[in-house]
Amino acid sequence: MGRTLTRYLVLQIVGPFAAGLALFTFVLLVARILKLIELVVNRGVPIEQVLLLFSYVLPAFLEVTVPMAVLLACLLAFGRLSADNEITAMRAAGIGLHQIAAPAILFGGLVSLAAFPLSLHVRPWANGALREGVFELARTRASAGLQENIFNDQFPGLTLYAEEIDTSGEHLRGLLIADARSGETPATILAREGILVSDPASQAIKLRLLDGTILRSSAADRSVDETRFVVYDITLDLEDAIGVTESRAKDVSERPFNALQQDAANLSTPDGLAASTELARRFAIPAASLVFSILAVPLGLQPVRSVRSRGLAVSLGVILIYYLLLTGAETLARQGFAPAAAMLWAPNIVLGLTGLLLLWRAASERPFFGRGRP
Repeated sequence: MGRTLTRYLVLQIVGPFAAGLALFTFVLLVARILKLIELVVNRGVPIEQVLLLFSYVLPAFLEVTVPMAVLLACLLAFGRLSADNEITAMRAAGIGLHQIAAPAILFGGLVSLAAFPLSLHVRPWANGALREGVFELARTRASAGLQENIFNDQFPGLTLYAEEIDTSGEHLRGLLIADARSGETPATILAREGILVSDPASQAIKLRLLDGTILRSSAADRSVDETRFVVYDITLDLEDAIGVTESRAKDVSERPFNALQQDAANLSTPDGLAASTELARRFAIPAASLVFSILAVPLGLQPVRSVRSRGLAVSLGVILIYYLLLTGAETLARQGFAPAAAMLWAPNIVLGLTGLLLLWRAASERPFFGRGRP
């Protein structure tokens, strides 16, 4: 009877969990999907390269949407069982609420265990791969997008004309560049040769000009200043050029687990505090699946007419509260207000204890608020 009941209750949760995971992930990815589609349609980026970038984005969103899906699934499953009086029938047969809730909590615990590798290892690797992939895309599109004997304006504030571009797209000759990025003092640059130079360490791409002249005009006195150079570097704004905005600086979210542990040992620096906060975050968020499953059972047992709409509304409310608490705790931890582990685990502890209290009151057939009937 125990195995049959467990199997039945778990099957009631699995379906809504899969649907909720797809729904929440799609909602959060909509903006990014549109941006990636724009790369294919307007920027001419190959679809396989865009799909590769999409695969790098996915783990960061799954880390957040998996606990959300657990919460929604448990709310919908127990809401339906309560609405169909199946919970009443189970309790009339002598099955305690702790036995009914155990499969849901077990499911949440298993999802948490499965989410730990995603948070500890997969997401940091994917974030680093995404940054490198965006840089590689920017580098290739910068060289492939330039055409000789044409005024190229793909870089904001720069208009570039080259008499000759080699087959690799990285060496240019006979350059004329209109640089309006400074606004008040636009410049005209003439150069014999230019070379596209990429720096993976700083995630920047520069156009290195050789043997040229910079002409700057002043609107005040209508004078022209002439400056000759041997080597002159122009940093290209590739984020706007390809329509992808990613941080060029390596963030703590990209660091491997072992390196993060070493960095978190020194709490006297901002980087050490950030590393300590990120380390605590990687453990706290996967555990939210277990916390949400505990909280969802008593909330799902409340009788309502529309189970689905109530389940979605309650899940969104709980998720909003949780991530507001988590964001505030993360901010305070990065400022050194309190130990990062204590701050980041506080939302889990608060909601987990709330869920246990509500579960105890539901098992005792007491209302959530007040003393109830004598």
